[in-house]
Amino acid sequence: MNRRKSEELYDQAVALIPGGVNSPVRAFLSVGGKPFYVDHAKGPCLFDVDGNTYLDFVSSWGAIILGHADAGLVREAQAAVMDGTSFGACHPYEPVLARMIVDAFPSMEMVRLTSSGTEATMSAVRLTRGATGRAGVIKFRGCYHGHVDSLLVKAGSGLATYGVPDSEGIPADLAKHTLVADFNHIDTVWRIVKDRKDIACLIMEPLMGNMGLVLPGETFLQDVRDLCDRHGILLVFDEVITGFRVAYGGAQEMYGVRPDLTCLGKIIGGGFPIGAFGGSRALMEKLAPLGGVYQAGTLSGNPVAVRAGIYTLTRLKEEMPYDLLRARLERLGNGVSEAAREEGVAYTINSATAMFTGFFNDRDVVDYETAVSSDRRLYEAFFKAMLDEGIFFAPSQYEAAFLTLAHDDGVVEKTVETFRRVFRKIKNS
Repeated sequence: MNRRKSEELYDQAVALIPGGVNSPVRAFLSVGGKPFYVDHAKGPCLFDVDGNTYLDFVSSWGAIILGHADAGLVREAQAAVMDGTSFGACHPYEPVLARMIVDAFPSMEMVRLTSSGTEATMSAVRLTRGATGRAGVIKFRGCYHGHVDSLLVKAGSGLATYGVPDSEGIPADLAKHTLVADFNHIDTVWRIVKDRKDIACLIMEPLMGNMGLVLPGETFLQDVRDLCDRHGILLVFDEVITGFRVAYGGAQEMYGVRPDLTCLGKIIGGGFPIGAFGGSRALMEKLAPLGGVYQAGTLSGNPVAVRAGIYTLTRLKEEMPYDLLRARLERLGNGVSEAAREEGVAYTINSATAMFTGFFNDRDVVDYETAVSSDRRLYEAFFKAMLDEGIFFAPSQYEAAFLTLAHDDGVVEKTVETFRRVFRKIKNS
């Protein structure tokens, strides 16, 4: 597959942009090679500057659910742009989107819009600290909550240790307030709260999507909820990925566990930059201008993003496509699993409605340890072979893949056939 123009653009970019990319996840460093450059997108496909077509399972890292360049969404965005791209003032669409979010998530009585998921998680953590007067934060190893200083930490040698900076530029004095437990291992959380009485919140992805998709154990989310209640810890669900994707009311609807605060992003802007966080009225009214916890954003509630979000959520509420998406993903997963068995490739799939990860692993992937035991070398071969076949997955074993409404039965059938060919090609790599 010729990618000459993409390679030329990348060579220009590396002289001007660190690593040639504006977000590290777009780099192909973990799989080798250079990224392709997208010219346009439509439906389930990306089209690069060299004229190549790719079935897209990255879906803007989960932000696209209707399909690329959905005609109705494009019309709504064009109409919004005609009215102005940014006001720096209130507009009538803000309470409309807020009402839709609050109605979808019973754990929220009030919501504040931000410009990104990272802003949402950062603000939610600040709010919990302000509300409790405590400094400590518990997160799970492998959970990514944006590049917030206090959350960008990794585990030490123990199962639950003080966090150490996962990036240069983060003061150790700040990182020490973040403690790391292991997803699906409630004992590691108990170990922390036994020794620390200053925990403001526990923040988690209820379905882990940033080390590949890992599902919670049968009682794990409720166990976390009960533990937080017992120790006066506020529970924050990071549903930036799962909100409106795995169910209209997110993972908390699927599992019946309500957090104190919820962070959203991705889908609520229909592909435009946006985020949100919300919770009870009593908690949210601690935010400025009503309370003493300051949080602001010049572009928060951007009118184009908000109107695109209203259109997207309206479509999802009217169509409720989650059973359809779940059925398509089940057919995809069954077909791929059968192909892996027939070709003798160790491959296991975790899935939830419209997101999934295939791990090159002969074990069930249920936590951080089993996820990182997957064969990254084989994933590199798989990624390159699929890309040459015209199918785009994330350039990392530890990311989720996403279906949109445009990934129809024909796309599913073609994808399964391609998996089979690729398994046959790489199994002896």
